[in-house]
Amino acid sequence: MFDELRAIQAAFGYLPGDELYKLSSRLKLPVSEIHSVASFYPHFYLKPPPKVDVRVCQDMSCHLRGGREVNAELIQAFAGQSEISVRGVSCLGRCDSAPALSINDHIYSGVGVPQVLGMIQDSAQGRPPRRLPSRRHRQQLLETDPYHGSGKYSAVRKFVADRDFKSVLDVLKASALRGMGGAGFPTGTKWEIVRNAPGVQKYVVCNADESEPGTIKDRFLMENVPHLVIEGMIMAALITGATKGYIYIRHEYEEPKEVLEKELERCRREGLLGKSILESELEFELEIFVSPGGYICGEESALLEALEGKRAEPRNKPPFPGTNGLWNSPTVINNVETFTFATAILVNGADWYKKQGVNGVAGLKFVGISGDVEYPGVYEVSMGLSYRDLIYTYAGGVRGRKPLLGFAPSGPSSGYLPASQVDLPLDFAAMAAAGSMVGSGAIVVCSEGRCMLDMALNATRFFRNESCGKCVPCRLGSQKLIDILTKWTHGESGEGDRTAIEELFSAMRLASICGLGQIVHAPLASIFRHFPDVIDEHLKLRRCPGNICFQEQG
Repeated sequence: MFDELRAIQAAFGYLPGDELYKLSSRLKLPVSEIHSVASFYPHFYLKPPPKVDVRVCQDMSCHLRGGREVNAELIQAFAGQSEISVRGVSCLGRCDSAPALSINDHIYSGVGVPQVLGMIQDSAQGRPPRRLPSRRHRQQLLETDPYHGSGKYSAVRKFVADRDFKSVLDVLKASALRGMGGAGFPTGTKWEIVRNAPGVQKYVVCNADESEPGTIKDRFLMENVPHLVIEGMIMAALITGATKGYIYIRHEYEEPKEVLEKELERCRREGLLGKSILESELEFELEIFVSPGGYICGEESALLEALEGKRAEPRNKPPFPGTNGLWNSPTVINNVETFTFATAILVNGADWYKKQGVNGVAGLKFVGISGDVEYPGVYEVSMGLSYRDLIYTYAGGVRGRKPLLGFAPSGPSSGYLPASQVDLPLDFAAMAAAGSMVGSGAIVVCSEGRCMLDMALNATRFFRNESCGKCVPCRLGSQKLIDILTKWTHGESGEGDRTAIEELFSAMRLASICGLGQIVHAPLASIFRHFPDVIDEHLKLRRCPGNICFQEQG
């Protein structure tokens, strides 16, 4: 269905009703079902869009690096011009070069307002979009890549020769590799569950959707070590008996998609994919599936629904994807970083991986550091390092040499920690004990002079905007939190606000279907815990430390 919808939109610029009826006839599906799917995803238009559709990222890193101001300037510049629309949009995955924006779905970042004004005028006059040079990450010699870029696929070659699946699972278990997307489920155990699950057809899915603010590491890995991602998926397929795989990549990741496509072509030429892998009876077909959009697609069961051509609404669990995944078949779902490390471990061994950590913590991690730092970007680091090391040694310290106020260890999902906890280690157990999490490693830094209440509102608004709306606690609870927080940033409070917030926290944690609704409370809860004075400043003194609040906020 998605290919058909994309083709219609490419031809007409949107999805005309009569074309949906024709599609209904071709696919033999009710038009109501097609409309339900098309209306769910933000990259499909059910009515003609403006000639120039400008969307400025509103979320954490862009919010800290001028996105709000860029949005206001563009709105003012094109006020009254009906053919040009300027509005906010959720994270575009360019946190390391914020602020980011899209012009007719072409994404730009790290550019000034004068240049953006010129590009908008180009689009208004029908000129093709400019393609700016890609922002290159600082060169790093990656310990994770055993091939140093050559992609020899030695783990696949070894398995095809010896078929020793048990040793592969034993190595993964011994390494204690866990899912790096935030959930942290043991990788070896997940693959073993799928191997042991009955089923004629099994699948391997790579979750490359990463749409949470601050999360940019998977883009880096796909662009720099695509061979490790693909080899990890091939190994998962060979171990579990899967014969079909998908790389589910977010709509905004055009450059990583191109890199992956080239590597997939190479694998097919060399006999590493297809009907007869390395001239054996083993087979595995792998293709790229471009997401039609939405942060909720990063939730694994919602992702599966999207792959099946449905609305990306999370499933109730159990059952879990290991036994009842894509089209109700056993399915391995891991994210880009997990497949990358799986390859490195299978080539170098479990001991190698464990020795990469420091301070008694095993393993490596890719972190994305953005916000108020000198050198935002993605870094390969040892588990066990302190967040002080990550911010000051790797990312060059706080921008403008200002004091550190706080930081989010993993985007909005983790909430915020104060500067006093910057010596916490990059360690799953230690961060959980501190009431936070390592998560996906999306570290967003806030300098002195920022307003942490404003940052809580910004993070909560992201979750509200990206809720799929399927369950009432998330749909209504997130909006109610926005209502209260917006009042607070204007210095207004109601007598029952605190009680209402606590009740919302509890209801959303207990009754929301998926992780999104269960962690909407995290940003505000962290402000209550670590930055209570900022609430008093707003409500009692009517003062904002960042001079941001007490203004109109959308």
